[in-house]
Amino acid sequence: MAPSAELRLESVFRRFGEVRALDGVSLAVESGELLTILGPSGSGKTTLLKVVAGFEKPDGGRVLVDGQDITSLPPAKRDIGMVFQNYALFPHLTVRQNVAFPLEMRNVARPEIDKRVGETLALVELAGYDERLPRQLSGGQQQRVALARAIVFNPRLLLLDEPFGALDRKLRETMQLEVRRLQRRLALTTIFITHDQEEALVLSDRIAVMNKGTIQQIATTTEIYERPASGFVADFVGESNIFYGTAGADGVVTLAGGRTLNVARKVPAGKNVGVLVRPERFSNTAINAFEGEVIEAVYLGSSFKIRLKTADDFAVIVRLPARGKLPAVGGRVSVGIEPDEIHVFDV
Repeated sequence: MAPSAELRLESVFRRFGEVRALDGVSLAVESGELLTILGPSGSGKTTLLKVVAGFEKPDGGRVLVDGQDITSLPPAKRDIGMVFQNYALFPHLTVRQNVAFPLEMRNVARPEIDKRVGETLALVELAGYDERLPRQLSGGQQQRVALARAIVFNPRLLLLDEPFGALDRKLRETMQLEVRRLQRRLALTTIFITHDQEEALVLSDRIAVMNKGTIQQIATTTEIYERPASGFVADFVGESNIFYGTAGADGVVTLAGGRTLNVARKVPAGKNVGVLVRPERFSNTAINAFEGEVIEAVYLGSSFKIRLKTADDFAVIVRLPARGKLPAVGGRVSVGIEPDEIHVFDV
């Protein structure tokens, strides 16, 4: 296996008419890293992937692999493997022929092709499926063939564009773990595109959150979830209770209506801030108490998901361990939150 490459984007722009699909994106992906680009539809994540692959030419900026400027190279010259959501398999070719195709295009000798195809099919657990056609395979098996075809020629980079979108939930979760296992085994530099926040948290070394053609934050999965840099990131990644207010003295934030929260982060008095409380971080503490009427209560197996409305008109989502009886709609629940479980971010 060839050594994995380092990828860098420098101030990349891509416009479609008046729309800035990429608005000066700079990004670094280290050798052997799996970076997920996470964002809503229209955020620019697929355009970014196409620029890296060579299917879109940027209006400005550079794409570098191991320091080499590949911005003007055609896709076939970039040595990059790609897996699409719709698999893009040749329906008239067998599994073996589909996987062999990139090697044949590179004029690899037949004995070497046979060797590599066999090894790669074994790697994705499809040994024995050589002579089947794509229509004779399940969705998950087709996805494995697409993955095998993308890695059989030892690419420097692997790009995956929402590859599990057509799979059911259980199979999608299985394939997520399979891709992560394979990526770690091969130490292959990988960019994964998704709009699914849970998928991003499961798969990634780091996550880049995109919105409106810009990267809002790049960080580890833990940091993205625990310490989002903005209200957009806080709201997009995971369930959130987000409030806005003004910092006072001694770690107190005053919210609308006069409610105050004691927080661990010290912020200059008078500064406008956002406050994030994850639903699962509430407890039975009396600190920073929220008491309200149960508007909705759902049993989720390991937890109860409860929506509260407080007397001062705050809507709060709470997740509590599923012990005892599910709280009744119309009843009252009181929870609190410790100061160090509250994340304060700049606005």
